[in-house]
Amino acid sequence: MRVVILGTSGSTPTKSRGMPSVAIIRDGDVFLFDCGEGTQMKMMQNNINISKIKAIFISHTHGDHVIGLAGLVRTLALNNRIEPLNIYVPAGYEGYLKNLITFDKAIIKYPIVIHGALPGKVYEDEEVEVRAFLLNHTIRCYGYSFAEKSKRRFVKEKCDQLGIKGKEYSILSKRGFIIKNGKRISIKSVTYIQQGRKVVYATDTRPCVATIRAARNADMLIHEATFIEKEKKLALERKHSTAKEAALIAKKANAKLLVLMHLSARYRNIMPIRKEAKSFFENVVVAKDGSAFEIERKK
Repeated sequence: MRVVILGTSGSTPTKSRGMPSVAIIRDGDVFLFDCGEGTQMKMMQNNINISKIKAIFISHTHGDHVIGLAGLVRTLALNNRIEPLNIYVPAGYEGYLKNLITFDKAIIKYPIVIHGALPGKVYEDEEVEVRAFLLNHTIRCYGYSFAEKSKRRFVKEKCDQLGIKGKEYSILSKRGFIIKNGKRISIKSVTYIQQGRKVVYATDTRPCVATIRAARNADMLIHEATFIEKEKKLALERKHSTAKEAALIAKKANAKLLVLMHLSARYRNIMPIRKEAKSFFENVVVAKDGSAFEIERKK
């Protein structure tokens, strides 16, 4: 699983920071979280195939998080996409995305399905599950938890010792046990549960209990840090978080890694942001556009 932070600025771009967007690439499929202006170009620059986008999850409909959709869906049409594109947005805001996609009556032949999402499970396939949770911003805004499903794995050494082979694996999986040499062998005795990886995305927001719950023991928490404590008044007024507040959320959630993004354009030097967060949570990265992280499969 690879996580690429495509755009890291908040509200306005800078010379080095684009608008918010994060891509999670898992076994070839691309899951996109927010789609700020220039997202498709950032994907190309980071060698992410836009044709492999499986679904897009929009946190909220402020322009810096959605304007990139207009160009992206048209490029997919020009690339002769056939597969439906599923886009998730907080319920009640579907019309905003529809207007953005249809404003010039472009010829888009593939289906675009806009889902009005509510807190809870919004997407599921055989391998992963995405859940939305309510954040605290100036309009309705969601964070998203992207989690692999846990799987039962056979311990080859134990199976070899017991002489388990061939169709017996299938029988064990379906029945839960087999009888071999007069002995009952349960599936639990020769398997273990492989926990899935989890990435949580939370922007734009004040600190939330919901984020702590969603990010509990997450492999990665991607959280906004629009301001530092010096500008705490602005954070309160505009319903954003400081680097310190994001760090405390990661600490309370016991997340393994905190990645900060959605930075105010006023911070040309990221060192004060990193220093503030690191005072409260050790394993922190202030993302740059294109920052990429590999999350290994758990044993």
